[in-house]
Amino acid sequence: MKIFSTKQIYEADKVTIENQQIKSAELMERAGLQVFDWLDGRLKGSQKKIHIFCGVGNNGGDGLVVARHLQEHGYVVLIYVVQYSEKYSKDFLINLDRIKSRNIAPIILDANADYPNIENEDIIVDALFGIGLNRDPAEWVKKLITYLNRTKAFIVSIDMPSGLFMDQVPTATTVIVESNVVLSFQNPKLSFFLPQTGIYAEQWEVLDIGLDTEYLTVTETDYELIGKNEVIPFYVPRKLFSHKGTYGHALIIGGSFGKIGAVILAAEACLRSGSGLVTAFLPSCGVIPMQTVLPEIMVISDKNHNTISGISFDILPSAIGIGVGMGKEKLTQKAFAAFLKVNKAPLVIDADGLNILSEHPDLLKTLPARTVLTPHPKELDRLIGRWTDDFDKLEKAKAFSLQYNCILIIKGAYSMTIFENKGYVNSTGNPGMATAGSGDVLTGVITGLMAQGYEPLKAAIFGVYLHGRAGDIAVREFGYQALTARRISDFLGNAYLDLFQDIEAVSD
Repeated sequence: MKIFSTKQIYEADKVTIENQQIKSAELMERAGLQVFDWLDGRLKGSQKKIHIFCGVGNNGGDGLVVARHLQEHGYVVLIYVVQYSEKYSKDFLINLDRIKSRNIAPIILDANADYPNIENEDIIVDALFGIGLNRDPAEWVKKLITYLNRTKAFIVSIDMPSGLFMDQVPTATTVIVESNVVLSFQNPKLSFFLPQTGIYAEQWEVLDIGLDTEYLTVTETDYELIGKNEVIPFYVPRKLFSHKGTYGHALIIGGSFGKIGAVILAAEACLRSGSGLVTAFLPSCGVIPMQTVLPEIMVISDKNHNTISGISFDILPSAIGIGVGMGKEKLTQKAFAAFLKVNKAPLVIDADGLNILSEHPDLLKTLPARTVLTPHPKELDRLIGRWTDDFDKLEKAKAFSLQYNCILIIKGAYSMTIFENKGYVNSTGNPGMATAGSGDVLTGVITGLMAQGYEPLKAAIFGVYLHGRAGDIAVREFGYQALTARRISDFLGNAYLDLFQDIEAVSD
């Protein structure tokens, strides 16, 4: 699903009005009716009081449409016009007249007005600003928002939580409506998926308001939300007449004394993601643990017992994952640098491999094209440098990707894959995956996909999706606190099966 910018959303509205030969007020009616249907479907005629706070722009106009339909269907509705400006939008005025023609008298709120009484069981509909906000509102409006947040009423925001910007993070003076759910028109907003802004839109739903299909289809966006529908085309089914060699030979390089578990996790996930053969290269202290826990994995050991001192092997890997549990001993750093200078295989780099790169940035020039880097926030900071906010982080990540022709996976809630000027926002995963070894599993999954022949960008996007989906299925059985990295790996097969069900349904 595409994530459109503010400019593109306004353009989509304009194109829709032109191509469908409707007036802008008709599009507003359509949007407001979708919100009404959502509320009506859940309230089912409940007589709870519904307080609708409308700004004087188009978002407020949407709120007036909702209010009119609720009132016509017998709901108890109180309408407030928050008069923060003398400039009323044309479509807001049209809908204000429609409200008044039905003998509904909106309550005008200004800087001197008293706050309305709102009970705990009431419902608030926030239609103050929407996507058009580009500066902090007046102090009295901020105080009103603070009051709404202090009530225990259920809050529904139309399109955006009021006070939240589309492309800026909150400042110390920002006050944002703390919505229980955000009803976003047509597509989600990028701000829903970033740590500094997503906390204000943790629950959101998309309402289809019938924007021009061709515009939505052909318009390129800087960001895309990746769900099941987006990854189904990536999947390459297995052929009947095939063998283990058909699906590649992956090599996982890493480990050090006390951290062999990282290689075990990555190697196991690599095998579970579908790689036909998997070999692990690790220090000799890891041979017995690896062979004991994973008899399916072949092992090549370094001559050094505790750490990697030199990387050499006599196999021809289809893809290599390196860095998990590797450490940063001087011998290891030299071995890593020497390996990068001669390696030609597709590459995934994680953990200490990333930390070594950040300390020796000249090595970045030796990476194969489209190498996949999988940093967590601190590792990303060391790689691309400090950022001022989440939007700046994305711009720096894009610049880094362009400079070194690499793929960056920014791990976290809604992990984002960055390549050149585009970001792919993952929709799977949960807080239970914030656990030791989860990243090692992801490295294994992506390496395994690349070994099977998936090109690096698709492997990264697909791998992040499968990893998160496995965690989502596993958490149903184990809960957030008890979910472990090994369990995520265990449920990779379930993630594939979940995908197959939809593929087979399409085939039928």
